[in-house]
Amino acid sequence: MKRVPLALLVLAAAPVATPLAAQSLLYRPPNLSGTWVADVGVVQFNFLHRFHVSQSPVNEVQNFPTFTLATGLGHGLGLGWHFGTNSFVGPGRLDNNESEWFVRWRARGAEGRSGFSVAVTAAYNELAQSGDGEIGVDYTLRRLTLSGAVRGMTHPFREPDAKAALAGGAVVRLTNYIAVSADIGSRVNPTTRAAWSAAINFLIPSSPHTFSLQASNAATSTIQGNSQGLLSFDGSGSNQILYGFEFTIPLHLKRFSPWFHGTPRPKLVVPEGAAVVKIAQYKFATDTVRIAAGATVVWANDDVAEHTVTFDGSEPGSPPIPANGTFSHRFDRPGTYSYHCTPHPFMKGVVIVR
Repeated sequence: MKRVPLALLVLAAAPVATPLAAQSLLYRPPNLSGTWVADVGVVQFNFLHRFHVSQSPVNEVQNFPTFTLATGLGHGLGLGWHFGTNSFVGPGRLDNNESEWFVRWRARGAEGRSGFSVAVTAAYNELAQSGDGEIGVDYTLRRLTLSGAVRGMTHPFREPDAKAALAGGAVVRLTNYIAVSADIGSRVNPTTRAAWSAAINFLIPSSPHTFSLQASNAATSTIQGNSQGLLSFDGSGSNQILYGFEFTIPLHLKRFSPWFHGTPRPKLVVPEGAAVVKIAQYKFATDTVRIAAGATVVWANDDVAEHTVTFDGSEPGSPPIPANGTFSHRFDRPGTYSYHCTPHPFMKGVVIVR
């Protein structure tokens, strides 16, 4: 148990760096999609798993996973699919597989930037046989993001009449790597139990992944699933709490093919006569660099994760270099300078100064 507080302390004390792209869990509460749209050239895979353990002596575990696949199409457009099992959206209880296909257009703003962002989502829920939609609004001010949503469903939970739902939430980023969030949402119906969630979210340092520990009374993470809380399994009418986690995995296609460029790098400006070492696919593109004394080497991070240039001797190295970031160092004395990446020590290189 002592390792958990220690891990949190390490994350809190990690060097300040710009969060990587596609870090949706640091900018949206668990039951709100916010205005998030996957980046171009990225296939986003999110795995949300919630579960309930019944009281003893049974201690039965009931699982409620939701899988998300999404990609960015450019111009603020994104296409995606939510698939959940053990859904309460369809007829009966449990053992229902729920599919929701959605298109989202972020009409204004961008994730993580200060000010307002607005997105419109159109979706079709196959299990409920319902056309659904959502207008999401985010407002970000420094480490705080406020989120709101207005939802519409033609056949909520397979009911014949259309219904609307409202939701709101907030995220507070305690550091660049840790955030806490909460939300609440409900159909506009006084007899419907509101859906809520609370979470602590982590950006895994030097990686494009985020991780979240959650508590909620909503099962599947779809427009309908996030608009109504679960009734208790034992029929007592008490509020049902599920616990679980979410893990986001952005698969950057440019790692596999040059056809997928994703977000372009800003124009690289280097000093005259400087040598450039590109970082891509978790390796230094040039293992050995030979320069004259007084020359400069520029490391350009074209990878999807943070990297460092850490020298094996006393030469000062770099802080974490974010994606599309650079680090420059001038070598004034002849010698051999070996270096590695601290988060990924298998990445090594050498600078030979004549």
